[in-house]
Amino acid sequence: MLRRLSRFPLHRLRWSPMLLALLLTACAHAPSRNPLAEWVPSPNQDLRRPVLIVIHFTDQHSVQQSLDTLRTRNSGGPVSAHYLIGADGKRFQLVSDERRAWHGGAGRWGTITDINSASIGIELDNDGKSPFAEAQIDSLLVLLEDLCTRLRIPRRQIVGHSDVAPVRKVDPGPLFPWKRLAEAGFGVWPAADAPPAPPGFDPWVALRLMGYALDDRAATVRAFRHRFRGSEGTELDEEDLRILYALTQPPATPSATATDPVDVPAESDAL
Repeated sequence: MLRRLSRFPLHRLRWSPMLLALLLTACAHAPSRNPLAEWVPSPNQDLRRPVLIVIHFTDQHSVQQSLDTLRTRNSGGPVSAHYLIGADGKRFQLVSDERRAWHGGAGRWGTITDINSASIGIELDNDGKSPFAEAQIDSLLVLLEDLCTRLRIPRRQIVGHSDVAPVRKVDPGPLFPWKRLAEAGFGVWPAADAPPAPPGFDPWVALRLMGYALDDRAATVRAFRHRFRGSEGTELDEEDLRILYALTQPPATPSATATDPVDVPAESDAL
């Protein structure tokens, strides 16, 4: 479009604000094309989608302070997040969902080693010492419902910054209401009547299965304790083992029969 317009003296064109906005929007959404290859588009494609949501607290004292930091830098360098939620529940978006925000830093969750490339980062305005406001958690649940539905993020894949970076981070901390999120269908939580772990149960294998790294086991236990017991601690006890056993047991599923419907994959990578 701009190539055709270039035949006319641009200074003689009368640009309306609406026309200019349309032109800029068209250019911004044009797919990137490599000049080394002929463009032959296939309809079998989609946006790259995040598979994880990471929850943080800001460890600052106001929404405005956090907005300023998330658009500039902190002591470690430039930093950002996709969303910030104030104590009153007001939501701010700082980075588009399809873009890579700089919120996770070095860390891992299961096989994911580039947290920023695979996740949505949500910051909660909280100083790290105070309970999270009711309106803030209500607002977070609304946002989680939207993100998981619209971006098809698995609802179990909601974690804290300390889960993916236990050596470096403690947020969202032991005061964050993970159980309430689980009751709303996000993340995981053990059943209250889950039995004790059987003899020979290996909690380190269970922690790895959940996604935790074991480079520093004490730090991993602290992150696990913050999330599932709301307390401090760097050594596993029987209650930790009970929780780990409950969280890592496969759900009971009815056996398939000849009359059960067969799942047909929605997409294929076969040629």
